[in-house]
Amino acid sequence: MPAMSHRLPVELAKSYRLLNHGPTVLVSSAHAGRTNVMAAAWSMPLDFSPPKVAVVIDRNTFTRELVEASGEFALNVPSRALAQLTLDVGSVSGREQDKFDAQAIATFAGTRIAAPLLEGCLGWLECRVIAEPHIQERYDLFLGEVVAAWADSRAFAGGHWVEDADAPRGIHYIAGGSFFETGPAFRLDKKD
Repeated sequence: MPAMSHRLPVELAKSYRLLNHGPTVLVSSAHAGRTNVMAAAWSMPLDFSPPKVAVVIDRNTFTRELVEASGEFALNVPSRALAQLTLDVGSVSGREQDKFDAQAIATFAGTRIAAPLLEGCLGWLECRVIAEPHIQERYDLFLGEVVAAWADSRAFAGGHWVEDADAPRGIHYIAGGSFFETGPAFRLDKKD
């Protein structure tokens, strides 16, 4: 992985926090020299130890074909700066064009899986598929064990999202090309 001053490893026990606010993610995949990326609005953390995630990958997508063949995928957490790219890669099939070439998507290699990780994201989770054929076929739901996780320290540090008002934030796809961005954090004290 190239050295960048703002990219740091994330403790696996805290990696679920990269997703717990429900952002849209970019699912990247690779198998036998082919790669793809798709947008997914339905993903979530499932467990702490080992950390697990779930993501819906439709049976008709090229990403699904690569994930089933390789047994792995990456969840990339984009910010507003990547909203247009998110919409674009979610609007065309990887069978029709190489999205990485067509969109000039910069990537870097993961440490534990072959799927490319997308530059410019807020977080990256490298995942190995936990085989559950019934839910994959019936619900298009894939479970993954997070085997490595990374975050942009300007957005996520010390196991938490940065609360600074200027910190980059995750995006949420609503529909019809509309997104909203996660807002500033606020804190409450627990009542005894």
